[in-house]
Amino acid sequence: MIKECRIKKGYTQEQLAEILNMSTRQIQRIEKNEENTTIKTLKRLRKILEIPDQVMVQVFYSKEELEHEKTSILL
Repeated sequence: MIKECRIKKGYTQEQLAEILNMSTRQIQRIEKNEENTTIKTLKRLRKILEIPDQVMVQVFYSKEELEHEKTSILL
């Protein structure tokens, strides 16, 4: 999802990395959901790529994790 949003906005991985002051490799890992990243970085990504909050949550949590969180909140 991050990759698709980045491409839609017309950014290369290198450009996005420069904007975020990160390495291109970190951007690659974030796009593959292999990188643990900070809330601050996620917020910046969301703002730069104009990603809705709900979509951002779905990118980083599996369906099972989201269902578990819903259940935990209800208990």
